Amino acid sequence: MTLSSAQLRRAATLQEKIESMQSELAALLGSPQSSAGPVKKKRTMSAAARKKIAAAQKARWAAQKAVASAKKGK
Repeated sequence: MTLSSAQLRRAATLQEKIESMQSELAALLGSPQSSAGPVKKKRTMSAAARKKIAAAQKARWAAQKAVASAKKGK
């Protein structure tokens, strides 16, 4: 596909308009532009932290189960 110089200029103008409208929209919505910065690293959790969270959740489940069985027993 061969484009004339006029078509190339028109395409460049349209591209500039699209980019300016996208940045204006991002400013209105308060969201950062997609090409604004580096990709953030995924956070990882240590094994000790996972064990601590699991133990706390098991304790919550046990407490909830105890309350439910106490209500059933009445």
